[in-house]
Amino acid sequence: MSKRSKPIALAWLPAAVLLALSGNAAAQDAGTPPATKKAKELSAVIVTGTRSDSRTESSSLTPIDVVSAKVLQQTGTNDLPTALARIIPSLNFPRPAAADTADTQRPAQLRGLSPDQVLVLVNGKRWHPGAILLNNGVIGRGSQPVDLNTIPISAIDHIEVLRDGASAQYGSDAIAGVINVILKKGAKGGDVEVSGGQYSAGDGRQWLGSADFGIPLSGDRGWLRVALESGNEDHTNRAGPDNRSPAWAALGVNFRQGDPSVHSSNVLLNAQYDITPNVEFYAFGHFSHRDSVSPAFFRYGLNSPKPNNPLMASVYPDGFLPLENADSNDQSLVAGLRGTVDGWRWDVSGNYGGNRVRYETRNSLNYAYLHDFGTTPTVFHDGILKATQQSFDIDIAKDLRPGWLPNPVTMAFGTEYLRQTYAIRAGDLPSWYVGTSGVSGGAQGFAGWQPANAVNASRHDVAEYLDFETNLTDKLGTSLAVRHEDYSDFGNTTSGALAARYDFTDSFALRGSASTGFRAPSLGQEYFSQIGSLFYGNGALPGLPAGIYNRGLVPVGSQIATLLGAEPLKPEKSKNFTLGAVWNPTDALNLSVDVYQIDITNRIALSGAISTTTPAVVSYLAANGVTNLNYSSVNYFTNAGDTRTRGVDFVGTYLADFGSAGTLTTTLSANYNQNKVTSIKPNPAVLSSLGNTGFVRLNRQDIKGYLGNSSPRSKLILNEQYGIGRWSFTGTLTRYGSYTSYVSSLATYNPAKGIVDQTFSPKWVLDLAGNYHWQNWAFTLGVDNALNIHPDKNIANNSNNGTLPYSTFSPFGYNGAYVYGKVRYSW
Repeated sequence: MSKRSKPIALAWLPAAVLLALSGNAAAQDAGTPPATKKAKELSAVIVTGTRSDSRTESSSLTPIDVVSAKVLQQTGTNDLPTALARIIPSLNFPRPAAADTADTQRPAQLRGLSPDQVLVLVNGKRWHPGAILLNNGVIGRGSQPVDLNTIPISAIDHIEVLRDGASAQYGSDAIAGVINVILKKGAKGGDVEVSGGQYSAGDGRQWLGSADFGIPLSGDRGWLRVALESGNEDHTNRAGPDNRSPAWAALGVNFRQGDPSVHSSNVLLNAQYDITPNVEFYAFGHFSHRDSVSPAFFRYGLNSPKPNNPLMASVYPDGFLPLENADSNDQSLVAGLRGTVDGWRWDVSGNYGGNRVRYETRNSLNYAYLHDFGTTPTVFHDGILKATQQSFDIDIAKDLRPGWLPNPVTMAFGTEYLRQTYAIRAGDLPSWYVGTSGVSGGAQGFAGWQPANAVNASRHDVAEYLDFETNLTDKLGTSLAVRHEDYSDFGNTTSGALAARYDFTDSFALRGSASTGFRAPSLGQEYFSQIGSLFYGNGALPGLPAGIYNRGLVPVGSQIATLLGAEPLKPEKSKNFTLGAVWNPTDALNLSVDVYQIDITNRIALSGAISTTTPAVVSYLAANGVTNLNYSSVNYFTNAGDTRTRGVDFVGTYLADFGSAGTLTTTLSANYNQNKVTSIKPNPAVLSSLGNTGFVRLNRQDIKGYLGNSSPRSKLILNEQYGIGRWSFTGTLTRYGSYTSYVSSLATYNPAKGIVDQTFSPKWVLDLAGNYHWQNWAFTLGVDNALNIHPDKNIANNSNNGTLPYSTFSPFGYNGAYVYGKVRYSW
């Protein structure tokens, strides 16, 4: 369900336009500012963080990384977020395993913030979030992120990563920054590539076939580009034997910890057609299918030192490893018209995107179902998650030359209508069946969504923005942006941004920005729920009769959540400050450093569990109409507190030309980032009055870890690219700083029993690749993690008796060395 918002008057936009046009002289078409002309000769024009059509990377007012398709391909990996994490030090992409839904759509972080605080654009248009909400113990817990792996690398021309808050320019989700994927264009050129490899441990074999090509439309009036990919990844396993005793160890390795097995196919189309010399039609869209299988925890059988439930004798007498299958379909379509009239650049577009994930639990059973009916399925349909997004955008811009300004000013304004939906469809009865026998119910490994979880929610948003950018002098460039949003479920918000850059000389400049931002709570955070059920006999829950009781995550607007202190979620709001310097002492050497601070209020997080079985709570709920209490405990999303992020980015590149001996490009980039929870909101008054319910806004693991330092504070990347004749060689050395895994509370902190925090030591990872080019062919042989580096192993308390030796927080995984080869034909 969603609330209807009041219509928003757009009259202030034309008024602002008239104000900008008024003055000492009429506006006229503008030329390129002098400071920009010089920069334009040095680097390509950028489209992210600016609405000027002449701003370049080297003259940017805010820090931005431009990553070419060639650089993406040199990383060796076939998935986009892993490639970006190997290039951009402020981006982190951990590889959680045995973590339920997080294995399927892994989250990417920018500057250590939540994955859904990064806005993803494709060709400047908003990309849709995935359907999965991460509600378990992984980095990004509680977020509903975009799935970057739905965008095939073969379709990408380059990527622009804006490392600055941009809510005032693009809207919600841009607190940490923007990732803008620019697709290949034109009818000319194409390539076909086949790659394959496996890990040095002998598993995780992968292959990928891709093609990208252009087709002319009506001669030279238009073009269509087609990108195709299909690939397969076998699972990896770094689990160990159970170390509780020789008898347990004798059972061998039964758990699985590693990457899931994945089969994927993807097609992306990008087209443009000139209707008239000044009007063009454009469209791009994709469809991808990913089928992945990841493990749950192994269930020991009757042959173990501690025999399991005897009911399993007829199905899995020696135990079983439940497998979680996620079948994901992802699709999008953007279509629009753009053109120019009297110097005005206009763009009108419609945008649709959606993600649908169907879950199955395989190689499993339901003990309660088996007990009550004498049989059990071994494959369970657990339910379906679906998220969609539609938008309609109008963007208008022009370069003007008021007489009272020395240089042209780019004025841009526009509006956006955004509609989002979120749905949960319940699984089949056997997937969540509990019964009344007291035997454990639900599919082992991953129980399905119950009918009580089913939801079909929607909301809409209307936004307007106004943006100015100019060089006030030949040395001073500035920009100003303001954006107003009206969401149907939490109301109005306005964001602003101011940026400036002063070029002291042709080679040295200072730049800085200040902005406010926001992130609307995702529909998943408002409506997602996942509950497990148990049967409790008489006396098991004091004050409650025997029966089936639920526990788990409930929607913030549900009756029981509201009675227990839940409030409608508010948007997260931020204040971003960045100050940096750019220095190009020679044509071959480019240096930049940027320091930043991001203060965020009303951070959204999962609360602690609230016990609903104490007499005080039972009486309170009964007095408010909940007489048939069917929960033993609940938790919900809440605006838990405030955080502060401080850090510094450094990027340096040097090009050495040795003439006939080749060229060497050196890139050194680094990031230091520290997150801190600065305040926590008090518990709801109603819970305080009910005594010890177990509720906390944030536990210690959230405060110190998920919102703090469970990602490396520092990351350094040294990349060398050497080319001579037909040969080229790439080496990348990455240092991942230390990070810490925290226990949930000081009450459980017990050094005598090994229940302590664990800090993981820094690690150096080396990637190497060699390429040979012959006519239109390119041959590559490479090895990622050439020194076969692994993260520190978990301490005993965190290793599940040695079966899961590695932490899910590892920023580079734990699979070890990966050897691969590629063959590409280009034309």
